[in-house]
Amino acid sequence: MTTQHLDQRQLACRWNISPRTLERWRWQNDGPSYIKIGGRVCYRLEDVEAYEGAQLHPIGPTASGSGEGAR
Repeated sequence: MTTQHLDQRQLACRWNISPRTLERWRWQNDGPSYIKIGGRVCYRLEDVEAYEGAQLHPIGPTASGSGEGAR
């Protein structure tokens, strides 16, 4: 199985953000994991999807069911 990669431009297009935002996130040690090969930055698709999943904020009652914070 081959690992798919996205370059900075492709990921920025996927998320509808500026490529500079991805550069800033890397500088701030934020955003998805990336690899650097020969000076070029690439993002493994599996890392991008994992990052997307970690950013998911479910709508509805809290996991405890107390409903606190839902005002």
